[in-house]
Amino acid sequence: MTKRLILQGNDAVALGAVKAGLDFFAGYPITPASEILHKLVEFPEQVKVLQMEDEIASINACVGAALAGAKAMTATSGPGFSLMQEGIGLGHMVEAPLVVVNVQRVGPSTGMPTFGAQGDILQCRYGSHGDYFPIVLYPNSVSELYTCTMHAINAAEESLSPVVLLSDGCIGHLYETAELVDVPLKARKTKPLGSGTRHFTSLTHAGDYPKATVPTAHQDLIAAMAKKTAEVAARYAFYEYLPAKGADTLIVAFGAASRAAYHFKDRCAIFRPIRIFPMLEELAEIARGYTHVVVIEMNVGQYRLLVEALLHRPVGFIPLLGGVVRISYVEERLKKCLSENT
Repeated sequence: MTKRLILQGNDAVALGAVKAGLDFFAGYPITPASEILHKLVEFPEQVKVLQMEDEIASINACVGAALAGAKAMTATSGPGFSLMQEGIGLGHMVEAPLVVVNVQRVGPSTGMPTFGAQGDILQCRYGSHGDYFPIVLYPNSVSELYTCTMHAINAAEESLSPVVLLSDGCIGHLYETAELVDVPLKARKTKPLGSGTRHFTSLTHAGDYPKATVPTAHQDLIAAMAKKTAEVAARYAFYEYLPAKGADTLIVAFGAASRAAYHFKDRCAIFRPIRIFPMLEELAEIARGYTHVVVIEMNVGQYRLLVEALLHRPVGFIPLLGGVVRISYVEERLKKCLSENT
């Protein structure tokens, strides 16, 4: 079923979560993500909502709820996302299916709370210690926030792992006419805590039992985690590719930055990864057809580094900093990038 509403991005996340069967939300208010918590309290018959004392308590409550069988989610922004990293690592180790929404703002530290940014790209992939393999989705519209929230909950249930849904202050606070397209729901593949069949340990383990002094057990565990996540991620290989007739330049952008990139779609091709992690091999295949590749992102080049590694070639880069996106600035920097690589 499809509905059309004038809706804010953060509200779309909450409505998508409710439609996906969310049972439990724990969070701490933080700009620009607080509206997600505010909206979810309107559904008390379905979602148990707890305002926690901090972000560490929030993520740990979600891990516990997920292990007890609930569909669980939390929402935060950069400073809170930093505080959640230990709990996210725990969630991967104990195979807790949950969603972490990160509505990014300018940092580091408290930074500029009311301005959007994309400074948490590397943190959402490498923020916790050790080796783990997160699925990360990053929509760029209110409609996509609704749908991708459902996909994120589904991916968490399928992979038995924390899935990150990235947003930013621009998209999260954007109001636009949104088409709310529902997606089929996925069931969890294992029995919850309390069934008498499982217990959990954050130590290296084989099955349900600790093997913290057995190197081969850890090798097998990491290989299994990588394989499991890759298989699920393959079903969420979402991206947008807009070719342009005669173009020799490919712009790579996501989230709010991709909305700026659309202004150049008549002269440059655009590749917008929606699943930003694991990185999409489709980007490497498409980029081979272009002389120039330029990454636009609202940071000093976090995804650009990974794009260069994926493509095995240098790429141009346009940073959008301080929560401001000006098309005239992008135009000027794009011309400079192309002239430097001619």
